[in-house]
Amino acid sequence: MSKDREKLLYMMDSTTITLFDNILKGVGRHPKSGKKKGGMKVHTLMKYHVGVPMVVRLTSAAKHDHYLLKEVHLPQDTTLAMDRAYIDIAQFQRLTEEGVCYVTKMKKNLKYEVLGSVTYVNDKGLVTHIDRKVRFTREELIHEARRVEIFYEDKKPVVLLTNNFDFSVEDVSEIYRLRWAIESLYKQLKQNFPLHFFYGDSVNAIQIQTWVVLIANLLITVLSRSIKRNCAFSQVVAMVRLTLMYYIDFIRFMENPDKTWDNILAKEQQKAPPEPTLFD
Repeated sequence: MSKDREKLLYMMDSTTITLFDNILKGVGRHPKSGKKKGGMKVHTLMKYHVGVPMVVRLTSAAKHDHYLLKEVHLPQDTTLAMDRAYIDIAQFQRLTEEGVCYVTKMKKNLKYEVLGSVTYVNDKGLVTHIDRKVRFTREELIHEARRVEIFYEDKKPVVLLTNNFDFSVEDVSEIYRLRWAIESLYKQLKQNFPLHFFYGDSVNAIQIQTWVVLIANLLITVLSRSIKRNCAFSQVVAMVRLTLMYYIDFIRFMENPDKTWDNILAKEQQKAPPEPTLFD
């Protein structure tokens, strides 16, 4: 996929934060006690080229994932990658009418009508992928899409659904693979800013602490991208915690820590000694 196309790629997903009490409505039951645990769901829309959340909604864990899909309207000619939890034929038709391309993983139980099908075979006589044009009918709603089933030698086949009939199969597969970037974002948040303990037990307090974590992640992302030296995000987070109360040029320190630290010590030595007190 071209770099220009990557700049128009958005991805949507959600992650659940388990709470210690049933403050926000959770999903499922606890395997031991049978009681339902509280939980908060973070719905996120991210632009792949930017790498940070652009739209965030905080709801209870019981809220369905495609809640955000109904709320968001993207620019024309953009591409939205998402997982199978967001399948909503009515919203897919809306995206098509707005000129937005979507790529998602298809559910097995979706009922559709096949309008056309092409099977591709490699030099070894093995089927590589099946490209079908399908039609979904929901009462008065009719939506035409493209079902692409890709076969691999070493893993299970993957069935993708899109409303773009011009993309190659490789492009469709690559777009869905790039969706993993938002999973990496959630992993980064949970590893560096663990939300295991909350300072308040109200919905407002929990949401404020979550927003603080998202803001901190954004600020440190800006810092890490300003550093010319190759530093891991977790390393930048650790050094920010250690140097937060010191007046130093953090970017220069991360780029050349030895030299910067020697300059700090030299300045401390050049300071005049403290004046003697009455008891010296």
